[in-house]
Amino acid sequence: MAKEYRVDLDALDQVVRELNGVLKDMNGTKGKAGSGTFFPPSSLGKKYKEHEMLHTAHADMKKFIEEEIVGKIEKLVDEFGQKSKKTKEAYDDAEHDNKIH
Repeated sequence: MAKEYRVDLDALDQVVRELNGVLKDMNGTKGKAGSGTFFPPSSLGKKYKEHEMLHTAHADMKKFIEEEIVGKIEKLVDEFGQKSKKTKEAYDDAEHDNKIH
């Protein structure tokens, strides 16, 4: 006897939609991390030995947040969304094939 399976295609579709919403929201977060934290070099004062060090540390941390935190989360969410979409499409195709036979 063949094993039967049941997959909630609507739930898979909902997962894909929600992950796309997360990605859309993350674009705003990435933009804030990139441009919302900018400050001109003069805002830290001028002509003291730690000035360049502070400015460089800020730029390094900003890049780390954009690439290593937000960027990696964004990539993970996108990969999961793409895999969920492919899984749903595969089940859709299997369901369609079963109806034909």
